[in-house]
Amino acid sequence: MRRHFSMSDPVIICVAITGSVPRKADNPAVPITVAEQIESTHEAFEAGAAIAHCHVRLDDGTPTSDPERFAALKEGIEAHCPGMVIQLSTGGRSGAGRERGGMIPLCPDMCSLSVGSNNFPTRVYENPPDLVDWLAAEMATHGVVPEIECFDLSHLYQAAAMHRDGRLPARPYCQFVLGVRNAMPADRHAFDVMLATKRHLFGEAPWCAAGIGRHQIEVNDWAIAAGGHARTGLEDNVRLDRDALAPSNAALVRRAVDVAERYARPVATPEQARSILGLRAV
Repeated sequence: MRRHFSMSDPVIICVAITGSVPRKADNPAVPITVAEQIESTHEAFEAGAAIAHCHVRLDDGTPTSDPERFAALKEGIEAHCPGMVIQLSTGGRSGAGRERGGMIPLCPDMCSLSVGSNNFPTRVYENPPDLVDWLAAEMATHGVVPEIECFDLSHLYQAAAMHRDGRLPARPYCQFVLGVRNAMPADRHAFDVMLATKRHLFGEAPWCAAGIGRHQIEVNDWAIAAGGHARTGLEDNVRLDRDALAPSNAALVRRAVDVAERYARPVATPEQARSILGLRAV
């Protein structure tokens, strides 16, 4: 097989610190308040994470798209994690319609963007075309780089169509999300198909993969071995293994760092991550 990368290429580790679903009842380490999230992100940053993928919650744990909470979280991460890439979520569990993009004018480095709908465990994850186009346009207006979250193969093709007609100005940075029940499985064949399709559509553009639940470390391994970047964190998985909860986001980051070291790939600094992803320097 043709080599698509060098083992000397740095691997970017993204930490998804809290998400919209995990609760302290699932794992007491899940950070809920803005202060908890800032502290947890700082620990993950010190452990090797270059990107923070961020959701916000109300103090009772309810997910929200409140721009004021996003602003406070962004300010805290910038103060305590110099240079870290801040990626705010526009996901549909936290709001409805255009309120999902209320944080984009804060001008974070990146925002997540789901370009199509799919099934989740107990609901349809709706991403109507008009809303997707509006979110993409808002990101372009404010100089925010989207990360395309691909829960289905069709999402890669939709991202390519949006790139061709200018709705996505830059070559998309795509993340394969594997292991969500009723969506793409954490299956090696499915991963290989996603990667081959990404290369077919976007060549050697950087990419990432995330595994949900017990599949997290498995997908970390596949992605790092194949030249991609890796997402970890308590949003996607609250356990180290069947018998032990993860004590922190930092512990999950360190586990991804161990995988990178096993493949002799250096862990990207925030500055290197910014260069790889074409983000502004700080």
